[in-house]
Amino acid sequence: MQGAGEQERQPIPPEPEKQVNKKGQAVGLRWLTALIAMPLVLIFVWFGGWFSFAATLFVVVLGLRELHGMFTHAGYRPLFWISLGLSTIFLLAAMFPLQRALILDIGVAAALLITFLWLFFRQQLDGSLIDWALTLVIPLYLAWPMSFFLLMRGYQPGTLQPTSDFWMHLPRGGWWLVATFLGVWGFDACAFFSGLYFGRHKLAPRISPGKTWEGVAGGLILCIISCLLVTVVPLGVPWYLAIVLGILISAAAVIGDLAESLIKRQAHVKDSGQIMPGHGGMLDRIDSLLFVVIVVYLFSQFIGK
Repeated sequence: MQGAGEQERQPIPPEPEKQVNKKGQAVGLRWLTALIAMPLVLIFVWFGGWFSFAATLFVVVLGLRELHGMFTHAGYRPLFWISLGLSTIFLLAAMFPLQRALILDIGVAAALLITFLWLFFRQQLDGSLIDWALTLVIPLYLAWPMSFFLLMRGYQPGTLQPTSDFWMHLPRGGWWLVATFLGVWGFDACAFFSGLYFGRHKLAPRISPGKTWEGVAGGLILCIISCLLVTVVPLGVPWYLAIVLGILISAAAVIGDLAESLIKRQAHVKDSGQIMPGHGGMLDRIDSLLFVVIVVYLFSQFIGK
Protein backbone atom coordinates (compact mmCIF):
# COMPACT_ATOMS: atom_id res chain seq x y z
CA MET A 1 0.00 0.00 0.00
CA GLN A 2 2.88 2.34 0.78
CA GLY A 3 4.35 1.74 -2.67
CA ALA A 4 1.01 2.42 -4.31
CA GLY A 5 0.69 5.68 -2.40
CA GLU A 6 4.13 6.80 -3.56
CA GLN A 7 3.20 6.01 -7.14
CA GLU A 8 0.04 8.09 -6.82
CA ARG A 9 2.04 11.06 -5.52
CA GLN A 10 4.54 11.02 -8.40
CA PRO A 11 4.19 14.12 -10.62
CA ILE A 12 2.60 13.60 -13.98
CA PRO A 13 4.99 14.61 -16.78
CA PRO A 14 3.73 17.40 -19.00
CA GLU A 15 2.28 16.48 -22.33
CA PRO A 16 4.66 16.78 -25.32
CA GLU A 17 2.44 19.35 -26.99
CA LYS A 18 2.55 21.59 -23.92
CA GLN A 19 6.35 21.30 -23.81
CA VAL A 20 6.57 22.37 -27.45
CA ASN A 21 4.25 25.32 -26.84
CA LYS A 22 6.27 26.40 -23.81
CA LYS A 23 9.51 26.22 -25.79
CA GLY A 24 7.96 28.21 -28.62
CA GLN A 25 6.75 30.89 -26.22
CA ALA A 26 10.25 31.17 -24.69
CA VAL A 27 11.84 31.58 -28.11
CA GLY A 28 9.25 34.19 -29.12
CA LEU A 29 9.82 36.14 -25.92
CA ARG A 30 13.56 35.95 -26.51
CA TRP A 31 13.18 37.42 -30.00
CA LEU A 32 10.85 40.18 -28.79
CA THR A 33 13.28 41.28 -26.08
CA ALA A 34 16.16 41.26 -28.54
CA LEU A 35 14.26 43.35 -31.11
CA ILE A 36 13.65 46.00 -28.45
CA ALA A 37 17.11 45.99 -26.87
CA MET A 38 19.27 45.89 -30.01
CA PRO A 39 18.15 49.23 -31.52
CA LEU A 40 18.63 50.91 -28.13
CA VAL A 41 22.20 49.65 -27.94
CA LEU A 42 22.97 50.87 -31.46
CA ILE A 43 21.55 54.33 -30.63
CA PHE A 44 24.06 54.73 -27.80
CA VAL A 45 26.82 53.42 -30.07
CA TRP A 46 25.87 56.12 -32.57
CA PHE A 47 26.07 59.03 -30.11
CA GLY A 48 29.06 57.86 -28.08
CA GLY A 49 30.64 60.08 -25.43
CA TRP A 50 28.69 60.72 -22.24
CA PHE A 51 25.55 59.17 -23.73
CA SER A 52 27.41 55.87 -23.93
CA PHE A 53 28.83 56.47 -20.45
CA ALA A 54 25.32 56.84 -18.99
CA ALA A 55 24.11 53.66 -20.71
CA THR A 56 27.20 51.71 -19.66
CA LEU A 57 26.90 52.88 -16.05
CA PHE A 58 23.24 51.83 -16.04
CA VAL A 59 24.17 48.34 -17.26
CA VAL A 60 27.00 48.08 -14.72
CA VAL A 61 24.72 49.05 -11.81
CA LEU A 62 22.19 46.38 -12.81
CA GLY A 63 24.96 43.82 -13.20
CA LEU A 64 26.43 44.71 -9.81
CA ARG A 65 23.06 44.27 -8.13
CA GLU A 66 22.69 40.84 -9.74
CA LEU A 67 26.19 39.73 -8.77
CA HIS A 68 25.81 40.90 -5.20
CA GLY A 69 22.40 39.25 -5.03
CA MET A 70 23.83 35.94 -6.23
CA PHE A 71 26.74 36.02 -3.79
CA THR A 72 24.44 37.01 -0.95
CA HIS A 73 22.26 34.05 -1.87
CA ALA A 74 25.38 31.86 -1.57
CA GLY A 75 26.09 33.18 1.94
CA TYR A 76 28.69 35.88 1.21
CA ARG A 77 28.49 39.57 2.09
CA PRO A 78 30.49 41.73 -0.35
CA LEU A 79 30.10 45.48 0.11
CA PHE A 80 27.96 46.83 -2.73
CA TRP A 81 28.85 50.53 -2.44
CA ILE A 82 32.59 49.96 -2.63
CA SER A 83 32.10 47.73 -5.68
CA LEU A 84 29.96 50.46 -7.24
CA GLY A 85 32.53 53.16 -6.46
CA LEU A 86 35.41 51.20 -7.99
CA SER A 87 33.26 50.31 -11.02
CA THR A 88 32.44 53.98 -11.58
CA ILE A 89 36.14 54.85 -11.42
CA PHE A 90 36.90 52.24 -14.08
CA LEU A 91 34.31 53.81 -16.38
CA LEU A 92 35.39 57.40 -15.67
CA ALA A 93 39.02 56.50 -16.37
CA ALA A 94 38.00 55.34 -19.85
CA MET A 95 36.40 58.73 -20.52
CA PHE A 96 39.71 60.51 -19.84
CA PRO A 97 42.33 58.45 -21.70
CA LEU A 98 45.20 60.87 -21.00
CA GLN A 99 44.60 60.75 -17.24
CA ARG A 100 43.47 57.12 -17.21
CA ALA A 101 46.50 55.68 -15.39
CA LEU A 102 46.34 58.31 -12.63
CA ILE A 103 42.60 57.84 -12.10
CA LEU A 104 43.02 54.08 -11.91
CA ASP A 105 45.90 54.37 -9.43
CA ILE A 106 43.88 56.61 -7.14
CA GLY A 107 40.72 54.51 -7.44
CA VAL A 108 42.33 51.13 -6.78
CA ALA A 109 44.39 52.49 -3.87
CA ALA A 110 41.31 54.08 -2.29
CA ALA A 111 39.31 50.86 -2.72
CA LEU A 112 42.03 48.83 -0.98
CA LEU A 113 42.26 51.24 1.96
CA ILE A 114 38.50 51.58 2.43
CA THR A 115 37.78 47.85 2.18
CA PHE A 116 40.32 46.98 4.85
CA LEU A 117 38.98 49.70 7.14
CA TRP A 118 35.61 48.09 6.68
CA LEU A 119 37.06 44.74 7.77
CA PHE A 120 38.63 46.24 10.90
CA PHE A 121 35.24 47.41 12.19
CA ARG A 122 33.32 44.32 11.16
CA GLN A 123 31.86 42.37 14.08
CA GLN A 124 31.80 39.00 12.31
CA LEU A 125 35.30 38.19 11.08
CA ASP A 126 34.59 34.71 9.75
CA GLY A 127 34.66 34.82 5.96
CA SER A 128 35.71 38.46 5.93
CA LEU A 129 38.63 37.95 3.56
CA ILE A 130 36.39 36.19 1.03
CA ASP A 131 33.91 39.08 1.21
CA TRP A 132 36.80 41.54 0.80
CA ALA A 133 38.05 39.67 -2.27
CA LEU A 134 34.57 39.53 -3.81
CA THR A 135 34.07 43.26 -3.20
CA LEU A 136 37.12 44.01 -5.38
CA VAL A 137 36.80 41.17 -7.89
CA ILE A 138 33.21 41.97 -8.87
CA PRO A 139 34.19 45.35 -10.44
CA LEU A 140 37.18 43.69 -12.08
CA TYR A 141 34.95 41.06 -13.67
CA LEU A 142 32.15 43.44 -14.72
CA ALA A 143 33.14 47.11 -14.88
CA TRP A 144 36.72 46.73 -16.11
CA PRO A 145 35.63 45.02 -19.37
CA MET A 146 32.70 47.42 -19.75
CA SER A 147 35.14 50.33 -19.64
CA PHE A 148 36.65 49.08 -22.91
CA PHE A 149 33.39 49.93 -24.68
CA LEU A 150 33.90 53.58 -23.74
CA LEU A 151 37.62 53.50 -24.41
CA MET A 152 37.08 52.08 -27.89
CA ARG A 153 34.08 54.26 -28.83
CA GLY A 154 35.40 57.75 -28.05
CA TYR A 155 33.49 61.04 -28.06
CA GLN A 156 32.83 61.78 -31.74
CA PRO A 157 29.15 61.10 -32.56
CA GLY A 158 27.90 59.64 -35.80
CA THR A 159 26.73 62.06 -38.48
CA LEU A 160 24.35 62.06 -41.44
CA GLN A 161 25.57 63.73 -44.65
CA PRO A 162 22.93 63.35 -47.40
CA THR A 163 25.13 65.14 -49.98
CA SER A 164 28.13 62.86 -49.49
CA ASP A 165 28.77 59.56 -51.23
CA PHE A 166 28.87 57.97 -47.78
CA TRP A 167 25.85 59.67 -46.28
CA MET A 168 26.17 57.92 -42.91
CA HIS A 169 29.45 58.50 -41.09
CA LEU A 170 30.31 56.49 -37.98
CA PRO A 171 33.72 56.94 -36.32
CA ARG A 172 36.10 54.01 -36.41
CA GLY A 173 35.53 53.31 -32.73
CA GLY A 174 31.82 53.07 -33.45
CA TRP A 175 32.41 50.52 -36.20
CA TRP A 176 34.53 48.43 -33.85
CA LEU A 177 31.66 48.45 -31.38
CA VAL A 178 29.25 47.43 -34.13
CA ALA A 179 31.59 44.55 -34.97
CA THR A 180 31.65 43.58 -31.30
CA PHE A 181 27.89 43.60 -30.86
CA LEU A 182 26.97 42.01 -34.19
CA GLY A 183 29.64 39.36 -33.75
CA VAL A 184 28.30 38.37 -30.33
CA TRP A 185 24.64 38.66 -31.31
CA GLY A 186 25.23 36.57 -34.42
CA PHE A 187 27.14 33.98 -32.46
CA ASP A 188 24.58 33.77 -29.64
CA ALA A 189 21.57 33.56 -31.95
CA CYS A 190 22.99 30.92 -34.27
CA ALA A 191 24.53 28.96 -31.38
CA PHE A 192 21.16 28.91 -29.61
CA PHE A 193 19.22 27.53 -32.56
CA SER A 194 22.02 25.22 -33.75
CA GLY A 195 22.28 23.74 -30.29
CA LEU A 196 18.49 23.55 -29.95
CA TYR A 197 17.94 21.59 -33.15
CA PHE A 198 21.26 19.85 -33.83
CA GLY A 199 23.01 19.73 -30.45
CA ARG A 200 24.32 16.27 -29.56
CA HIS A 201 27.79 16.63 -28.04
CA LYS A 202 28.06 18.53 -24.74
CA LEU A 203 30.62 21.33 -24.55
CA ALA A 204 31.06 21.64 -20.77
CA PRO A 205 28.46 19.44 -19.06
CA ARG A 206 29.72 20.11 -15.52
CA ILE A 207 29.37 23.88 -15.94
CA SER A 208 26.61 24.41 -18.50
CA PRO A 209 24.84 21.22 -19.62
CA GLY A 210 22.89 23.03 -22.35
CA LYS A 211 25.94 24.11 -24.37
CA THR A 212 26.95 21.87 -27.28
CA TRP A 213 29.76 21.77 -29.83
CA GLU A 214 27.17 21.90 -32.61
CA GLY A 215 25.90 25.18 -31.19
CA VAL A 216 29.43 26.59 -31.10
CA ALA A 217 30.00 25.56 -34.72
CA GLY A 218 26.81 27.24 -35.88
CA GLY A 219 27.57 30.39 -33.93
CA LEU A 220 31.09 30.52 -35.34
CA ILE A 221 29.83 30.58 -38.92
CA LEU A 222 27.45 33.52 -38.43
CA CYS A 223 29.99 35.37 -36.30
CA ILE A 224 32.59 35.20 -39.09
CA ILE A 225 30.02 36.41 -41.63
CA SER A 226 29.14 39.36 -39.35
CA CYS A 227 32.81 40.32 -38.96
CA LEU A 228 33.35 40.20 -42.72
CA LEU A 229 30.38 42.50 -43.30
CA VAL A 230 31.26 45.21 -40.76
CA THR A 231 35.08 45.30 -40.84
CA VAL A 232 36.33 44.67 -44.40
CA VAL A 233 34.72 47.70 -46.08
CA PRO A 234 34.01 50.17 -43.22
CA LEU A 235 37.35 49.62 -41.47
CA GLY A 236 39.56 48.35 -44.26
CA VAL A 237 40.42 45.13 -42.41
CA PRO A 238 41.77 42.38 -44.74
CA TRP A 239 39.30 39.56 -45.17
CA TYR A 240 41.59 36.96 -43.64
CA LEU A 241 42.03 39.09 -40.50
CA ALA A 242 38.25 39.53 -40.33
CA ILE A 243 37.95 35.74 -40.27
CA VAL A 244 40.54 35.60 -37.48
CA LEU A 245 38.52 38.20 -35.57
CA GLY A 246 35.37 36.11 -35.97
CA ILE A 247 37.17 33.08 -34.53
CA LEU A 248 38.53 35.13 -31.62
CA ILE A 249 35.11 36.63 -30.87
CA SER A 250 33.51 33.18 -30.90
CA ALA A 251 36.13 31.77 -28.52
CA ALA A 252 35.85 34.74 -26.15
CA ALA A 253 32.03 34.54 -26.25
CA VAL A 254 32.12 30.88 -25.22
CA ILE A 255 34.57 31.59 -22.37
CA GLY A 256 32.48 34.53 -21.16
CA ASP A 257 29.28 32.50 -21.25
CA LEU A 258 30.85 29.60 -19.36
CA ALA A 259 32.40 31.98 -16.82
CA GLU A 260 29.00 33.37 -15.87
CA SER A 261 27.52 29.87 -15.82
CA LEU A 262 30.24 28.87 -13.35
CA ILE A 263 29.40 31.86 -11.13
CA LYS A 264 25.70 30.97 -11.18
CA ARG A 265 26.46 27.33 -10.41
CA GLN A 266 28.60 28.35 -7.44
CA ALA A 267 25.81 30.66 -6.24
CA HIS A 268 23.15 27.96 -6.82
CA VAL A 269 20.93 30.10 -9.05
CA LYS A 270 19.50 29.42 -12.50
CA ASP A 271 19.47 33.00 -13.83
CA SER A 272 21.23 36.12 -12.62
CA GLY A 273 17.89 37.96 -12.62
CA GLN A 274 14.60 38.43 -14.46
CA ILE A 275 14.95 41.93 -15.89
CA MET A 276 15.05 40.76 -19.52
CA PRO A 277 12.19 38.37 -20.42
CA GLY A 278 13.43 35.34 -22.31
CA HIS A 279 17.05 36.08 -21.42
CA GLY A 280 17.09 36.19 -17.62
CA GLY A 281 19.11 38.94 -15.97
CA MET A 282 21.38 41.62 -17.36
CA LEU A 283 24.43 39.46 -16.77
CA ASP A 284 22.84 36.64 -18.75
CA ARG A 285 22.71 39.01 -21.71
CA ILE A 286 26.17 40.60 -21.48
CA ASP A 287 28.26 37.70 -20.17
CA SER A 288 29.78 37.00 -23.60
CA LEU A 289 30.37 40.69 -24.30
CA LEU A 290 32.53 41.11 -21.19
CA PHE A 291 35.28 38.96 -22.66
CA VAL A 292 34.70 39.77 -26.32
CA VAL A 293 35.11 43.55 -25.98
CA ILE A 294 38.60 43.09 -24.54
CA VAL A 295 39.56 40.84 -27.45
CA VAL A 296 38.20 43.27 -30.04
CA TYR A 297 39.91 46.25 -28.41
CA LEU A 298 43.29 44.50 -28.34
CA PHE A 299 42.76 43.27 -31.91
CA SER A 300 42.02 46.81 -33.12
CA GLN A 301 45.15 48.10 -31.39
CA PHE A 302 47.27 45.29 -32.80
CA ILE A 303 46.32 45.83 -36.44
CA GLY A 304 46.30 49.62 -36.07
CA LYS A 305 42.84 50.15 -37.56
